Amino acid sequence: MASQTTIKSIRAVLPLLDRVLVQRLKAEQKTATGIFLPTSATSQPLPEATVVAVGPGAPNKNGDIVPVSVKAGDKVLLPGWGGNSIKLGDDEYHIFKDSEILAKIQE
Repeated sequence: MASQTTIKSIRAVLPLLDRVLVQRLKAEQKTATGIFLPTSATSQPLPEATVVAVGPGAPNKNGDIVPVSVKAGDKVLLPGWGGNSIKLGDDEYHIFKDSEILAKIQE
């Protein structure tokens, strides 16, 4: 029988090595004029996410730690695949490797 771990807060999840914990942005449920969009139009996950936490970095061939290229609070562009999901209540988070993140969005 597999055991389940209960996570009480997403802040208790600390990524290791070069992993990045992100939360994808939610698709708008209605337009600016107030028209509600059908679920089929909003079911595709958006490629944008907000970084929640990052790991310290991964060692290179020489053993030096290479830091992660993003920090908590950054907005990033994600690939359409990959990552491991963590569900906490109604919120869903994903863990990606730093190298899988496509871009950092600067506003």
